Amino acid sequence: MCFTNEERGRESDNFGGEMAKSLFKQEHDLEKRRAEAARIRDKYPDRIPVIVEKAERSDVPNIDKKKYLVPADLTVGQFVYVIRKRIKLSAEKAIFIFVDNALPPTGAIMSAIYEEKKDEDGFLYVTYSGENTFGSDN
Repeated sequence: MCFTNEERGRESDNFGGEMAKSLFKQEHDLEKRRAEAARIRDKYPDRIPVIVEKAERSDVPNIDKKKYLVPADLTVGQFVYVIRKRIKLSAEKAIFIFVDNALPPTGAIMSAIYEEKKDEDGFLYVTYSGENTFGSDN
């Protein structure tokens, strides 16, 4: 899925570029995060270390924990379901997840997203929101 720079800019204007302001990154320095991700990958090679954070100005509930060990073969759609359950979001409310300021395809496998979009620290950062900041109907 490709987005123009204009669309990317509009997204970060709406939400203040929360990927750059990850609370997890603010609370833990790079070396500590890198060491933790490496330890997790060594211990659980069939799992993906994921940090999940709510978009800054989203109206959906906060998630109870940020760190997840996700099965490598889980789809994005299945992971969205996990997030919905954790935040106890009612069925009629929409939720969108973003990786690197883009909506990943629902059928994509988390390990593929991880390989393409993992951070330099070894974690995959996912932001969730009740709004589709790109304005398309999903």
